[in-house]
Amino acid sequence: MIEVTRPFSRHDIIYVAGHRGLAGSAIYRALKRAGYTNVIGETHRRLDLTEARAVDRYFDESRPKVVILAAARVGGIIANSEAPADFIRDNLLIQTSVIDAAYRFGVSKLVFLGSSCIYPRLAPQPLREEYLLSGALEATNDAYAIAKLAGIRMCQAYRSQYGFDAVSVLPTNLYGPNDNFTERNSHVIPGLIRRMHDAKQRGAREFSVWGSGAPRREFLHADDFAAAVLTVLERYSDGAPINIGAGEDLTIAELAGMLRDVTGLAAEFRFDTSKPDGTPRKLLEVSRIRALGWQPKIPLAEGLADTYRWFCEHHLAATGNWPALGKPSGEISLSQ
Repeated sequence: MIEVTRPFSRHDIIYVAGHRGLAGSAIYRALKRAGYTNVIGETHRRLDLTEARAVDRYFDESRPKVVILAAARVGGIIANSEAPADFIRDNLLIQTSVIDAAYRFGVSKLVFLGSSCIYPRLAPQPLREEYLLSGALEATNDAYAIAKLAGIRMCQAYRSQYGFDAVSVLPTNLYGPNDNFTERNSHVIPGLIRRMHDAKQRGAREFSVWGSGAPRREFLHADDFAAAVLTVLERYSDGAPINIGAGEDLTIAELAGMLRDVTGLAAEFRFDTSKPDGTPRKLLEVSRIRALGWQPKIPLAEGLADTYRWFCEHHLAATGNWPALGKPSGEISLSQ
């Protein structure tokens, strides 16, 4: 592992691709808090990152010194299973357009966001970075995983061939403000929050938890993840990807119990085993990022309560009308 001196100043232009999504918005906030004065982003409506010519024009006009590539098409098991072509196509196009433009337009450093779900389905636990590509992927999201693996390899190839300082981070399951709370496209925490809140409003006595409840998952608040990304940005330069996780996990059943307490739902759980469980366990080995001095600060219970408050304030207080707020299927969920 190579530690480096920051190859840019706090006044250089930093482009956060995906600055309105869960991870990107947290990174954007963290950069501002850390004193970076020229952080920029662009909406999907104004800049389609799947269009290489549009990306080239944007880089030519804005000339960023640093790029953090957090934009992606993301979603839960249902979305990945129903639209694998969309997931592999859009992510490959986004990655290719942004990474290549960053190199050609003289960016000093790029941080690419991968995902813990790209590890082999039955890899040894905890997941070490060298386990990538060592076995078969989880079938329910293999199209997305293959695209993200290609992004990591692209960063490594541009580093090897051109000396481009592109690094890759592998976040565990993230949650927090600006998550996607729609029922079909959400990940487990926002999906459960949305469904539990609706069930509480109906006075439901029974609540269905998808799957057996047995799989173990690790969760990290997006603000903790953003702090880790800043650590990588300022102190890490290496072709090897670096895991970012909490270092501990729990079962989906235990998570559901915590969220029941947070939302105030008074209902018994019924585990719907007709729904897929996904990978049995995903726990990241995080010694590399810990060696750089980072560690998470937000306990899971506190973070879940904070996320539910944000959900109520931002998604419910405005209109109280969920159908008007949901994103249509197929939209890039980790928005720009």
